[in-house]
Amino acid sequence: MLWSACGRGMGTHGMEELPGGAAGSGARLSLVGREAELDQISRLVTAGRTSSRALLLLGEAGTGKTSLLSAAVEVARGLGTDVLISEGCEGETDQSFAALHQLLLSLRADLAGLPPHLREALETAFGVIPATRPTDSMLLRIAVLTLLADVSRRRPLLLIVDDVQFFDRDSLDVLSFVMRRLAAEPVTVLLAARGLTPPEGIVTGLPVLVLGPLDSGAAARLLEVQPQAPTGRARLDVLEQAAGNPLAIIELSRAFRGGTAYGLPGSGLSQTLRIQEMFAAQLRSLPAATQRLVLYAAAASDHTELGIIMKAAGAGADLDLWAPAEDAGLIALAGDRVAFRHPLVRTASYQGAPMHQRQQAHTDLAAALADQPALRAWHLAAAAVGPDESVAAALEESAEAVELRSGFFAAARALERAAEVSPSEADRARRYAKAVRAASNAGDTSWVRELYAKVAALTQDADVLGVAASGASMALCLYGNQREAFHVLSSALESEPPPAPRTALVLASILPAVAIHSGLPEVRLFMAAVEGGLEIVDDSDSPFPELARIETCDALRAVVRASADPVAEAALLLQRTRQADAVDAAAGITDITRLSAIAGIAWLADESDVCVESFRRTYAMLRAYGSIALAATTLAPMTTALIDTGRWSEADEQLAEISTLAVVHNMRALETEATALRVTLQALRGRSADGAAATDLNWNRVDLEENRATQVWLLRAAATAATAAGDFEGAYRHLRQLFDDDSAPLHYFLSPRSVADLATAAHRTGRHQDVAPIVAAVREAVGPDPTTRMTLLLHHAEALVGEAKNTEQHFRLAVVNPAAEQWPLARAQARLHYAQWLRRRRRPLDARALLAAALETFNRLGADGLADEARAELRASGVAMASDTPDPLSALTAQEQQIVRMAARGLSNREIGEQLLLSPRTIGSHLYRVYPKLGVSSRHQLRDFFDDL
Repeated sequence: MLWSACGRGMGTHGMEELPGGAAGSGARLSLVGREAELDQISRLVTAGRTSSRALLLLGEAGTGKTSLLSAAVEVARGLGTDVLISEGCEGETDQSFAALHQLLLSLRADLAGLPPHLREALETAFGVIPATRPTDSMLLRIAVLTLLADVSRRRPLLLIVDDVQFFDRDSLDVLSFVMRRLAAEPVTVLLAARGLTPPEGIVTGLPVLVLGPLDSGAAARLLEVQPQAPTGRARLDVLEQAAGNPLAIIELSRAFRGGTAYGLPGSGLSQTLRIQEMFAAQLRSLPAATQRLVLYAAAASDHTELGIIMKAAGAGADLDLWAPAEDAGLIALAGDRVAFRHPLVRTASYQGAPMHQRQQAHTDLAAALADQPALRAWHLAAAAVGPDESVAAALEESAEAVELRSGFFAAARALERAAEVSPSEADRARRYAKAVRAASNAGDTSWVRELYAKVAALTQDADVLGVAASGASMALCLYGNQREAFHVLSSALESEPPPAPRTALVLASILPAVAIHSGLPEVRLFMAAVEGGLEIVDDSDSPFPELARIETCDALRAVVRASADPVAEAALLLQRTRQADAVDAAAGITDITRLSAIAGIAWLADESDVCVESFRRTYAMLRAYGSIALAATTLAPMTTALIDTGRWSEADEQLAEISTLAVVHNMRALETEATALRVTLQALRGRSADGAAATDLNWNRVDLEENRATQVWLLRAAATAATAAGDFEGAYRHLRQLFDDDSAPLHYFLSPRSVADLATAAHRTGRHQDVAPIVAAVREAVGPDPTTRMTLLLHHAEALVGEAKNTEQHFRLAVVNPAAEQWPLARAQARLHYAQWLRRRRRPLDARALLAAALETFNRLGADGLADEARAELRASGVAMASDTPDPLSALTAQEQQIVRMAARGLSNREIGEQLLLSPRTIGSHLYRVYPKLGVSSRHQLRDFFDDL
């Protein structure tokens, strides 16, 4: 740990809290969410051992500047570089050369090597010897330059300069002079300053690295690794309040560990000692009128207009009252909004005020928000000190309005608070039940469990319990707790079924998700029994807006039937359920639900193109609607369909979204599935050596016994990675686990769809006889009229491990059907294997057309390993192959290619972001990852990859 003369340690972005791992030097070099920045700084420090390098880090307080500097120190010391450290101190800004003295203090022994007049200039400036005449500023500058140059010739130097905005002016002048002249010396200078613009007096033209907030995924990862990290609503509260600021995440998590209760929107968590140290003193030094305004702004939501805050605080229109807080860097006025410079300023202001002042602020804000009932209800609730039905009703009404605007987290909080202030137990239970569903859509199983337990403790009403059970079971399913989800659903549907038909239908419609994810036979049996008793009737009083139309109810019932028995029901039900009428982007939740049901049935019916198109539209609308739970259920099936149908670039983008969603909402099962599918996709591209090895897979993240779909995707990923690495024994070992010793499938739907891959591995390892019974069992299980996909897969498998006399017939049937174009990879693999069989029977001419078609598909998909195999077979069949020079752009995803093209045209990150609906920071992150892939180091080099610009 590094300490400054001011006594403040160089802050750790999670080092002290260990977000990157266990304590130790390795952990210190892992900063959650700053991996790219850390890599850039490490390379800069390494390069600085041979020539001068400099970089300025900018960012608001708590964004990780000092943590990156601290990591740079460890990198430098590991390389044998000497490190000089100076940290600006607000109390020393008027003391000449205070910062420079701190920087050069460790070089006192090296002063003896300077010429006497230069040594005297330095010692006089630092007060080591008495001044006999005024200090010559130019002589001092030259003395510092000479000292650093001399020392760097003996050993490389790293200068760490933190909080430059607090440097005294004399030190800053000398530092700027020296930096302009250290051109060829092995001296690296890393500076950091608070804010988003370089401080006045710093040398111009420095490369700048701006640290913004962490993205949502990185913020969630940082929170996850904090000691005793909060869960449930607390977790979402911390993430929302911290707004991606690393220090805020750490401090708010620390406050939670201290036993702090929650506040209401805008109230934050209680302040901690560090928050007091950073902001409380500044707040207390403000004029009373300014403190009052800042408190009212802290109590208000971010959407509250400046005029309303001032009206509530009784400040009239006098904007000058804000000036002291602005000058102190605590807040900023932007248009008609008040913005806090740091999330913890809001927390410190609110929690630092006495309770009666906070209550008065909420009362005044409620009065000023008479025309905004949702916000008004929240402030009334914040000011309430006991049960109040009028407040509860206002909150419930506001929750319904917020939910229509996709604010499920806010709606769940409003409903929870409404339940808390409800005088009657019946109303309390009903509101808690509605909160369960909203919290489930917001995506947090811990919170859902807490709310569901409260409902169960308050009421025995079957309909109310059914509403709560629907939300609880969906959340449990998404978090990998399949048996618990099934128990909740079966208890609600079996012991005392809900009288309301739509409540029963909603509960039954969650069973397919549990059945698919779990693969447990008892869930399917229960579904088959329940489905026959479902009624579809008009019910205008239903609490489920997604079931407002009979067509949607029919579609959900069809999903239940198809999931219970996909072999017998899925294809027929898809024909009956699918409708020609389009569902536009502005569709309501009832149409979105119907389209999601159609997508699910299409997936079960092996109609992959229909599945992809329906899922694609469903997910886009669900994301806009804000339903995390419903959107999450579509992700893994949609991604598998994208991979199967050759839409690999789109699958890359989908997997990136899945990973972020899973990390933010702590969905471990979904995160594991995303990793498995990513490994599968990279291995199909032949890149197992570049990070897609089976060691990337986490087999212990969830209980695989009750998450058999996850287990199947893990096994397939490990097998595909092994195949890409040439380990066919390993591939066979993993794929064989998809069926037991009696040939029964591990997963009733997913295992049979790997039958051709298993047969391929058996063929490669000489285990034909071991797998032939499994192929026969799969053929029997799919019945006399299997889907086109299963027909093709079985022909391919039987050609590889079946009786030799039927091999060619099966191969032909596996490749001739035009419908197979829907699954290009599977078809190309069948062509490759058929061609290999032909060539080994001395029929190279027959093999060539098949190999050429397979090679074209592999090249188009980017399946490099398979393309190499097909290319080698073509050469062996007598076809001369031209050497291939791969296009560097082919290694990029579709979105990355689009960003690179726009950047090559000269568009800024902001302009690109506006067109692609992404943040400038996201665009910059994409470009930073792309440069190494393309072998470039700057933006202007991108034009070389395009001939049409």
